[in-house]
Amino acid sequence: MGIQHTEQEKNLLISVITPAYNAEEFIGETIESVINQTYSNWEMIIVDDCSSDKTVEHVKRYSMQDERIKLVELEENSGSAIARNKAMEEARGQYIAFLDSDDLWFPEKLENQLRFMQQKDIAFSFTKYVRMEEDGTLKNTVSKAPESVGYTDLLKHCVIGCLTVMIDREKVGHPKMVNIRTRQDYAYWLTITKKGFRAYGLPEVLSKYRSVQNSISSNKIKAAKRQWYVYRKVEKKNIFQSLWYFLHYSSKGLKNLIKFKLSARNS
Repeated sequence: MGIQHTEQEKNLLISVITPAYNAEEFIGETIESVINQTYSNWEMIIVDDCSSDKTVEHVKRYSMQDERIKLVELEENSGSAIARNKAMEEARGQYIAFLDSDDLWFPEKLENQLRFMQQKDIAFSFTKYVRMEEDGTLKNTVSKAPESVGYTDLLKHCVIGCLTVMIDREKVGHPKMVNIRTRQDYAYWLTITKKGFRAYGLPEVLSKYRSVQNSISSNKIKAAKRQWYVYRKVEKKNIFQSLWYFLHYSSKGLKNLIKFKLSARNS
């Protein structure tokens, strides 16, 4: 017997937001992880950002087999923020969930998270995720999901993985992502929590984050510069406020680096 959903849950459409650029190596596996969800009332909107490989060809093949999968092609390379904003414009669901083109979900992800949000009547949630190597091998690294975080908490340290987020747009509205090259998802969480919403953590590992070599987010120094940019240019914090929050950000990063080095040494 299949999993039983309440009548209310059956009527709740979840729009999966997926930007894609030169993702032919992983996009098929990512789409399969959505197709294999135990919750079936979803649409997956994949926005191709002018890929030069066979990403579009792969997505079209899936969309021909499953009408829930929709492809949007941008006319010029614009970055993840524009791609996600375009997908959100096309989205019909009350709920939106984010999944990048190289990450994966466990089958119960949408069902468990939707039920969590329905039971607690919340607008913004996230879950734990496990890291994996580029070849899909799971690492012994699992993210944390505290009970809830607000705007000030996120300024100090972002514990929210984009691939784990689900948002109720009837509650939050339709804010857009800031058009910056990276950290646009982080800025988006700040936009929502700045309005007074808290992000609630579901302490289940429901997603797999792929660590890809030479990805935009992989360089720690560049990541620190982009964090500073968010403080100063996006959130408009003065120099003293920015230094205060950056101190929290960098100290947390240093602690995580030390833990990583120690675990690597002992393994």
